[in-house]
Amino acid sequence: MFCAATYSAAMAIIHSPVTTDAMNDNRIAGGAVLVIGVVSFDTLHIAGQVHHTLGGAGLYTALAARFVGANVTLVAPRPHTLSPMLERVAQRVTWFGPTTDEAYMPRLAVAHHGEGKATLLEASWGAEQWLNASHLPQDLSRFDVVHIAALSSAQKMLDLLRACRARGARRISAGTYYRIVRDEPATVRAIFEQADLFFMNENEARTLWGDLRVVGRVAGRVRQDALLFITFDRRGAIVISGDSAMPIPAEPANEVDPTGAGDTFCGVVIGVLAQGGEVFEAARNAAVVAARAIEHVGPAFLLGAPLLT
Repeated sequence: MFCAATYSAAMAIIHSPVTTDAMNDNRIAGGAVLVIGVVSFDTLHIAGQVHHTLGGAGLYTALAARFVGANVTLVAPRPHTLSPMLERVAQRVTWFGPTTDEAYMPRLAVAHHGEGKATLLEASWGAEQWLNASHLPQDLSRFDVVHIAALSSAQKMLDLLRACRARGARRISAGTYYRIVRDEPATVRAIFEQADLFFMNENEARTLWGDLRVVGRVAGRVRQDALLFITFDRRGAIVISGDSAMPIPAEPANEVDPTGAGDTFCGVVIGVLAQGGEVFEAARNAAVVAARAIEHVGPAFLLGAPLLT
C-alpha cells in the first residue's frame, strides 16, 4: 500500500533497485505496473544551451511509477549494449523488448521557450517500428496497471490496447500527444473510450473536443468506471469520471526542463493506484513529483533521487 507520508519525509527513504524478474512471478507484489513505450536519446535546447539526455514517454512514465514504489516492467526497444545512463534505468525497472544497435534507438530534438512552451524540432522513431504485441507477456492479469505510452501512431497504440485486453489486462491506461490528436483524432477517441485511465494536456483536449471549456465538453463522455486526467501546466490538473470533476492544485516549481512533465504525472498516478492508493492522493503526489522533475534536465530527478514510497 502506498504510504501517504509527507513528501519531504518520504524523500528521505531510499529503496534498493528492482531485482525481481517480473516474468517469473505469477503475481507481482508491491503494486505491479507494465509500461509499453520508448526510451529515446534527446537533444534539448534550453536557454541557449544544448543538453543531450535520455527521454521518451515510456521512460518517464516507468521511472515515475518506480519512483513512488511500484514494481515496474518496461516493454521498449533497448540497445544491445547499455551505456552507464541506460544501466541506471535497467537497475530500476525490468526492461525488455526488441533489441537493436544504439544508432536505431528513437531520437528527439526539442527547443524549450519557457512557460511550458516547446517546439519539436526533429523526431526519429527508429526501432519503435519493431515494437508490437509479440513482445508482451502472455498473461497481463499479473499487473495492476498496464500503460500504453505515446507511440508513433494512434492506430499502433489502439492495436496494443486491444492486445493487452485480450491477454487479460485488468486496468489499461494510455496517454497521447498533440500530433496524433491532430492527425488521428478518431483513433485517439477510440483509445480514450476503451482505456480505463487516459492522460492528456489542455491543448490536446481542446484539439480533440473543440476550443471551449474543456471540462464542460468532456464531462459525461467518461465512463463511470474510467478516469480522465487533464493537466493544465501551472494551473494544476483535473480528474474526470462520468459527469464529476475533481481539481488538483498545481505545485510551484522553478522550471528548467518541462520535457516529460505529463508522463511523470501519469507514472506517479498509475504507480500509486497500482499500490491501492486513492485517486486524489495519486494525482496530488503526481503534481508534486512532476514539479520537482521539471527543475532538472531530462529524467535526472527520477534517476538520481531516492525512491519515494
